[in-house]
Amino acid sequence: MSIAEHLTKHSGGARALQRTTRLSPMFAFVVLNACLSLAVFLSFVLAVDTWSGPVVAISFLVLVNAIWISGGAATAILGLFTRPAQRQNLPASWQPTDTTAILITLCREDPAPVVDYLSDLTKGIARTGLHKSTQVFILSDTSGENAVRREEAALSPLVHAGLIRYRRRTQNTGHKPGNIADWLTAHGDRFDHMLVMDADSKMTASCIRDMIWRMEQAPNTGLLQAGIALVPGRSLFGKYQRTASRLLSRNFGRGFGAWSGKTANYWGHNAIIRVQAFRTAARLPQLPGNAPFGGAILSHDFVEAAWMRRAGWDIEMAPDIQGSAEDAPQTLAAFFRRDRRWCQGNLQHLRILCQPGLHPLSRFHLITGIFSYIAAPIWLLLVVFLSFGTVSVSGYASVFLVGAVLLTPKICALADNLPRARTRHRRLVIIKAAAFELIVSALVAPLILLRHATSVVSILLGQDCGWKSGRTPLFQLPDGWIEGALGLAVLGFAATHGVADTIWLAPIFLPLLIAPLFVPMLNRRVP
Repeated sequence: MSIAEHLTKHSGGARALQRTTRLSPMFAFVVLNACLSLAVFLSFVLAVDTWSGPVVAISFLVLVNAIWISGGAATAILGLFTRPAQRQNLPASWQPTDTTAILITLCREDPAPVVDYLSDLTKGIARTGLHKSTQVFILSDTSGENAVRREEAALSPLVHAGLIRYRRRTQNTGHKPGNIADWLTAHGDRFDHMLVMDADSKMTASCIRDMIWRMEQAPNTGLLQAGIALVPGRSLFGKYQRTASRLLSRNFGRGFGAWSGKTANYWGHNAIIRVQAFRTAARLPQLPGNAPFGGAILSHDFVEAAWMRRAGWDIEMAPDIQGSAEDAPQTLAAFFRRDRRWCQGNLQHLRILCQPGLHPLSRFHLITGIFSYIAAPIWLLLVVFLSFGTVSVSGYASVFLVGAVLLTPKICALADNLPRARTRHRRLVIIKAAAFELIVSALVAPLILLRHATSVVSILLGQDCGWKSGRTPLFQLPDGWIEGALGLAVLGFAATHGVADTIWLAPIFLPLLIAPLFVPMLNRRVP
């Protein structure tokens, strides 16, 4: 019996929560979020020594960020008390009646890993009988004579064997969304579904078969997003990301799927989409004005999901599906480069929020994407005000409460994973992995906060990172040394205003202080 089941059996409160999640998961999410965020906010209010106009404004910012962090905790709690949906098993002899195009997008990536994956995938497709109803397309936006020659040479054997179809555009209008839209114009009429993958995506043939089957069982589903695991890491940072994904994703994904229901989201790849539904979102609007806020929409996936939902199609999650994965950045520098583009794309959504006809939950997804970056400068402002003594606080209840809210998804993940471990050895492995993930996430979180804040500032100042433009943001922070200097500055300012402020800011300045040591360690390759 799992911890969740035990609590449900012996606790009246847990039974009430389970009844609530059955009746309305979204209502349970809202109630949990409101309770947690109000507790964090009140603990801060009670800790303030002296009130003034700036302190009132800061307390409002604290409330906004409390709502943000409480959303993750509420989702995790909901996932713990949400039972997986009962689904009919896929019959062993089943074969699709619909046709599916598997679209893999490339743009200057190393083609060798893609070829290795495609060799395995096409064998699996033949083995499961999917070759009769599926076709693999490589949609390339690669430019540059040497890169094109290398890509064509690598893919040529698969093309000549008739296992894939390869098309490279010479005009990369609209980037990835434009590439897929062009394919839709040329080939869309021949297919019922398209399964979208990136160059670093991995999906097994059995996973694809399961996705197609689910789409055939649900004719009103426009998009089905698979949960995405991570392939084994090649650095300590890559290992950390995979550990976090394996520990947290299952329970968190179940909670997210529960409250989002038929208005879930799209992550841009590892999803199957009904062609008829995608036609409503194939040509996204160009935002007026210049980048970074104008031009092509960078974070197009959220918008495509919102457009399809507006047209009446269901957007659903499949967090339980097996065989869906992707690679992850193996260094902090690579992680931050990708994250910088996501930041710009998500902030562009500020101009889309008021589009007419969007489902309220679609707007909520856009807001959460925006706030995943806006939260950082808000936290940073609070750090600055505490460091300079603008806000004077006493007591540590709020610090501990914020920590408890941030730890809730990790605790829920343990409550979900440990009961399923059948041996003592396996439980020890899970506990060791959770301890590793907790330590690294506590050290990395202030760096991510700082990078998010500088990314937001650089975008507000008009710097465009574009699609793989190679441009770097303002305020470069290489190798952890500038983070260390900032950590020392925060410690110095906080120490001048007393022990209370120093303890409040310790979770920020301590990881920054040791960044010059652990950043190179995280980037180091591991066996």
